[in-house]
Amino acid sequence: MARFKYSGRDRRGKRQGTVAADSRREAMVKLKEEGIRVIEMTEVPETFMNKDISFGNPVKLQDFVIYLRQFATLLKAGVTVVEATGILAAQTESKGLKKALLAVEQDLREGNPYSDAVSKHKKVFDSMFVNMVRAGEVSGNMDETLEKMAEHYEKQHYTRQKIKSALTYPIVIGIIAIGVVIFLLIAVVPTFVTMFDDLGAELPAITKFVLGASEFVQGYWWLLALIVFLLVFLFSYFKKNKNTKYYFDHISLKIPIFGKMLQKAALARMMRTLSSLFSSSVPILQAMAIVEKVVENEVIAKVIRESRDSLEKGRSMAEPMKDHWAFPPLVTQMVTIGEGTGALDVMLSKIAEFYEKEVETATDQLKSLIEPMMIVFLAGVVGVIVLAIMLPQFEMFKAF
Repeated sequence: MARFKYSGRDRRGKRQGTVAADSRREAMVKLKEEGIRVIEMTEVPETFMNKDISFGNPVKLQDFVIYLRQFATLLKAGVTVVEATGILAAQTESKGLKKALLAVEQDLREGNPYSDAVSKHKKVFDSMFVNMVRAGEVSGNMDETLEKMAEHYEKQHYTRQKIKSALTYPIVIGIIAIGVVIFLLIAVVPTFVTMFDDLGAELPAITKFVLGASEFVQGYWWLLALIVFLLVFLFSYFKKNKNTKYYFDHISLKIPIFGKMLQKAALARMMRTLSSLFSSSVPILQAMAIVEKVVENEVIAKVIRESRDSLEKGRSMAEPMKDHWAFPPLVTQMVTIGEGTGALDVMLSKIAEFYEKEVETATDQLKSLIEPMMIVFLAGVVGVIVLAIMLPQFEMFKAF
């Protein structure tokens, strides 16, 4: 939400101050309702103290899909783009989308095209959406373009959710295992230390190890917390830093079991996006540049850049893909056929559908495989600690 500085007059005389609103028009309406006639108004520049801080896209993908569906329906019903934008801004529950749409509506009323208006809000409307809309404006099929975009983002959202669901389970179980171990080492194991000292016998190696671990956790818990914090920070830094992201993505695609699933998800995203852009008559080189930015994997993005260079030189876009391990023969063969038959968008859509189903199958299989493995792992960790406590007691009972 922006802030506007104003000067004006009301019944008591001159008035000046600031007002918070999503757009200049909304600020004017607010002041008018308060009985203030505005003479001059300027937007207060954002600073670190007054700007809205958001990480990533401030609009949830499902909210964006709903917006596209409703927008397409309103346009088909004969509602103008300006009126439809105002209606959807008023009824959306997403604060980020509401703010963007109010600003877009203001730009539209000033005579700017819809594509230019949304291009100013890159966190909400990505470059793919802007270019698809621009193509829809030229062809006069905005409602159809919006329907295609809604389908595209729905499939993208579904694939992401499948990946998240597959990765969430082992992470949650891992955190629970760490919590249980720390609780046992801090709260349970120390209660047996005095008894073991009174026993005076030689303790088994496993018991010595667990007692040492317990002492370390109690004395240096702050160091463990610091290490965890540093690992999370380094993970986030390397993942976002352009110089290291390529190596991070390369390693993630090579991880056993998970790597194949992430590779299929990246290929599905790439092919789905390319297919959507081609079917909307976006120029191929421009489409490749857009996909490079939205694919979210630097290994795949590097091959896309090489494919774009190959196209600029008059060669096939499939050539760089054939020589890269991240692109299976199925992909390169279907792309080659698509280029030869002139039905590249159809072939890319088929590839995307294939890998989206592959991701769905892989995540289901992964969850069924990981569940018993994680349960055995958790039972094994707890069992070792329990065994370390029980072994000296068995020795003590034998002595009696």
